Amino acid sequence: MMQPATDQPESAQSPRARWEIAVLLLVGLASGFAVGGFLGGVLGAPLGGWLMESAEPGAGVIAGVKKGFMILGALGAVAGLVWGARSRFNPQTRRKLKRFYSIKRGYISFLLLLGAFGCSLLGELLVNNRALLVSYEGKLYCPVSPFARTHTGKEFGFQKDRSGQDYTFEVNYRELKEDFAKQKKGNWVLMPLVPFNEYENDFREGLLHPAAPDAGMQHYLGTDRTGRDVLARLFYGFRITMIFALVFMLMVYLIGVVVGCLMGYFGGWVDLAGQRAVEVWQNIPFLYMVIIVVAAVSDLPFTLPAWFKILVLLAIMVVFSWTSMTYYMRTAVYREKARDYVAAAQLLGASTPRILFNHLLPNTISTMVTFMPFTVATAIISITALDYLNFGLPKPTPSWGELLQQGVANLHAPWIVLSAFAAMVLVLTLVTFIGEGVREAFDPKKFTTYE
Repeated sequence: MMQPATDQPESAQSPRARWEIAVLLLVGLASGFAVGGFLGGVLGAPLGGWLMESAEPGAGVIAGVKKGFMILGALGAVAGLVWGARSRFNPQTRRKLKRFYSIKRGYISFLLLLGAFGCSLLGELLVNNRALLVSYEGKLYCPVSPFARTHTGKEFGFQKDRSGQDYTFEVNYRELKEDFAKQKKGNWVLMPLVPFNEYENDFREGLLHPAAPDAGMQHYLGTDRTGRDVLARLFYGFRITMIFALVFMLMVYLIGVVVGCLMGYFGGWVDLAGQRAVEVWQNIPFLYMVIIVVAAVSDLPFTLPAWFKILVLLAIMVVFSWTSMTYYMRTAVYREKARDYVAAAQLLGASTPRILFNHLLPNTISTMVTFMPFTVATAIISITALDYLNFGLPKPTPSWGELLQQGVANLHAPWIVLSAFAAMVLVLTLVTFIGEGVREAFDPKKFTTYE
């Protein structure tokens, strides 16, 4: 029988305990928002089409999905925060995490990937064509703020732009910085490190695209064939890919873990019917379904917003990717339900949900955690491949697959394909190192003692 851990709980005031609470809050927030948003989108679609009147066909459904996603997503995030505040890692999990810290390659890879993802979430401060700060006649402006209004050139003393047009549109902050420097009146502009956004076309005179990397023009990885900055596309493509992969992982685990636990715990005809249903579902060709859905969405008589198309793609990928996790959880629950602690809980009158969520799931955490990094890697590869084949994210959304496609079509501009390829290899290598470290730290054969 597995020996119970005898570690004493750490003080709530210790740094490790505070870090533990922060991790649980973050996990609860992300999981609650993802699950609540998913349920809200599913429920909001029919309700929006039924209750919301709109002149354009399908607008009520789209609005219902958006409102349901935000409302139930917010409620789910609150519930997740409450769960995270009330939860604690058990001593065994603490020991496994401590072993993960000691595996330097995996732990350092985790910190690097977490830091890169954190920087991408604050990407507007690093890669943007809007200024961070503008000082004009003693007043300070912050155009990069999401709550800032659009500033025209006339607000900064310029009646016309460089082409002679009336300056009633948003000011070009790169040009404004140059003009302030020429005036020498004490006004100044602070720009991000990369002063271009992911959609902007740089049509400066004498600049042919795709343009090679040029630090003087601040195109550090060059431009693509339409004049967009490759580094900006790569940076925001990383953020979208990581968010997509993490939400994909949460949804796959939500479906796969629930179905696998039910099959493994009840057994009998539930297990038999579940296995046959999973086998049938696995034989449906995934790529054909994606092609059919993309074609159907493209032929609709109304225009769908980009975020809705991304949600549709995510839903299709999740629907056809949860089956493999089901088998792992089924096997793990089958093994654990034969333990004495499950029989004791049943004799004491514990309900089925309590046995599943309070006893079986915590003891199958090794199975779930071990496959998480590899599920993320699978999602990154899949979305990149679909983008490369024009069945992925809607254009002009920045993506690595689209950059690879451009690079292959423009081999005379090797900086495009090399940048996307290097970024993809680096991220997948870090994810693989994290997966190897987690697998070693949570390996029950290596660290479990039986009597």
